[in-house]
Amino acid sequence: MSWNSSSSRCAACKSLRRKCPKDCVLAPYFPSTDPQRFFEVHKIYGASNISKMLQNIPQHLREMAAESMAVEAKLRVQDPVYGCVGIIHQLQQRIIEVQSELLKSKCEIAFCNAHELQQQQQWQQLQHWQQQQPMFHAAYELSWLDSSDQQELTSDPSFSDFGL
Repeated sequence: MSWNSSSSRCAACKSLRRKCPKDCVLAPYFPSTDPQRFFEVHKIYGASNISKMLQNIPQHLREMAAESMAVEAKLRVQDPVYGCVGIIHQLQQRIIEVQSELLKSKCEIAFCNAHELQQQQQWQQLQHWQQQQPMFHAAYELSWLDSSDQQELTSDPSFSDFGL
């Protein structure tokens, strides 16, 4: 595309009211279809500084540099005090919050797993103990009853095998 005709001037040259040279360093990064992008970058950096920055870096990095300037300028226009630093700070705070939530969740899972394991071990020990001591187990369970309930149960012939 030829940048030297007045009908195809880039947003930068249109804004600066100048003729767009064929080798305009700003044309590829500030097309005439997006004048707001150049306006914001120009407001923050100035046209001369934008041109100097783009000319002083290798060709393959210019697009990334222009994009970076556009993002930083847009955020500076939105938040004149903090600009992109404000967004970075917000994102860092959110990362800290999410990491804290993740750690809390991991701790809760570990606690639940440990509690479940402890219950399983106790249950297995109880089953093993019950298998080893069936008569003592029945007598132990009866010891929790009050004396009138014990008398009622011990009078039952099915409990006579336990020696109660």
